[in-house]
Amino acid sequence: MTHDHDLVLRPTAAQTEAALDPPPGRLGGDLVVETLAGLGATTVFGLPGQHVLPVFDALRRSGLRYVGLRVENNAGFAADAYGRITGEAAPLLLSTGPGALTALAALQEAAAASAPVLAISGQIPSTGLGGRRRGHLHELDDQAASVRGIVKSVHTARTQSQIPSAIAEAWRSALTVPFGPVWVEIPQDVLAEPARLPQVTAVDATPEELPPRPELTAVAADLLARAERPVIVAGGGVIRSDASKKLRQLAEKLAIPVVTTFGGKGAFPWTHPLSLGSWLEDRHTTDLLEDADVLLVVGSGLGELSSHYHTLRPRGTIVQIDADAGKLEANHPALGVHADARLALQALLETLEPVPAREHTEAARRVRGLLDRVGARIAAQGLDREQEVLAAVRSALPSGSPSFWDMTVLTYWAWSAFDARRPNTMHSAQGAGGLGYAFPAALGAAVAEPGQPVLAVSGDGGALYSVAELATARQHALDVTWLIVDDGGYGILRDYMTDAYGEAHGTELPGPDFVALAESFGVPGVRTTPEDLRADLAKALAAPGPSVVVLPAALRMFAPTHLGGSAS
Repeated sequence: MTHDHDLVLRPTAAQTEAALDPPPGRLGGDLVVETLAGLGATTVFGLPGQHVLPVFDALRRSGLRYVGLRVENNAGFAADAYGRITGEAAPLLLSTGPGALTALAALQEAAAASAPVLAISGQIPSTGLGGRRRGHLHELDDQAASVRGIVKSVHTARTQSQIPSAIAEAWRSALTVPFGPVWVEIPQDVLAEPARLPQVTAVDATPEELPPRPELTAVAADLLARAERPVIVAGGGVIRSDASKKLRQLAEKLAIPVVTTFGGKGAFPWTHPLSLGSWLEDRHTTDLLEDADVLLVVGSGLGELSSHYHTLRPRGTIVQIDADAGKLEANHPALGVHADARLALQALLETLEPVPAREHTEAARRVRGLLDRVGARIAAQGLDREQEVLAAVRSALPSGSPSFWDMTVLTYWAWSAFDARRPNTMHSAQGAGGLGYAFPAALGAAVAEPGQPVLAVSGDGGALYSVAELATARQHALDVTWLIVDDGGYGILRDYMTDAYGEAHGTELPGPDFVALAESFGVPGVRTTPEDLRADLAKALAAPGPSVVVLPAALRMFAPTHLGGSAS
């Protein structure tokens, strides 16, 4: 009789042959590439550097696709988007010191958005590790310390025999919920030495699942079954766990209105009778959430943006489902369910019975009332042009195409008012809030889904972070259309300073002619108007390869309601 603990994975004949007769000329860098291929990776992002050249040499001889960007931070954003779109861990190859540090802002965004990124960095030679200050190029006393507070886990391979295990453990960590970026670093000499190990042919790094505790879902189900005014807040965790269908099934089964966070855009159909949209920056929505007797929060920590800048004060019971234990009850007391959103929603679906039709009618009435109040508030502010611009973008963008949004005024409108139409198609840098995300992230998405047009939206300030990647877009003929809304400065900061201090300072940006700049890279560009935007954008999206559409316009935000003013 064979017991589970007696099972041994025996090599196949092909694996045995590869181990006994590995290809000649292999280095430590080959072990990195072989391990990635064995894990199922197909694409690597990054930039070359002195300490990782052995890995690039191995890439040249491998079947993996390498997509090189011009700035490490942009390579990190591209890997982030690739991970969000595919659900795979996106390898990001970085050099040591300045190269590694330049990618930190991108890794912070990946961490905030739970995007699986596998960052592999070089290191100075082993003899310089441990703070010995031998004066190596790119030397840091403790490079890993610079990333430890950002990534999920840090892995160091100090010998060649540690490389496959370190990368496999990092891969498993990146893809274990909650997803996130991880860090592997390997000294230059370990990568450059002739490989002493057999060829890596297969690697097992299956992530573990995170099911809910049954006693907690039993309590949650009882609370929902007895609720009279329940509401669901659906966050980015619903998207990352591919739980949108189960969310819809639960909402329909129990007639529960659903509001999606900015990171959860598309998790619930925008035009569904139970959809409250994403109007979280609105006091009317805050009032409705506060009035709920049971607030089911799935895949959200109810952070600053999701809680209307921490003005949300729920009076009912909160049931919070999140794969990140640190987010449970971080902002409000709740019944915290530490679990993957998909598994937790499935457990609730299996327990709860459908509600009567009259409850669907009442829930739909509550939704219509809320949306009417929000619509009336926005309509009274004379912001027709802003809404027309956003509508033009939505009309021009094909339903299945992903869009990536930088931190700019049009994005802040989109967070609340843009219909993503499908799950996992609208992405922004609202996790960490840094500039420069949209265009390089869109490039990563175009690599993930060849032939699918992708939209990037930036202001002129954010665009200046990313212009170097026009060369990347052209080099790889990526189908990305870049909409740049040019208001001559940091528009939202200009408004914030003017409102707070009466005058703005440091927010004006005399910039380039973005159309001419794009054309200098061999990328077609067009200058448009609000009236022509839909047609120009649709034409650019339909054409193969990269393109730039520039909209000179100073857009305004709708009035805030979290500062104590009237919501009417």
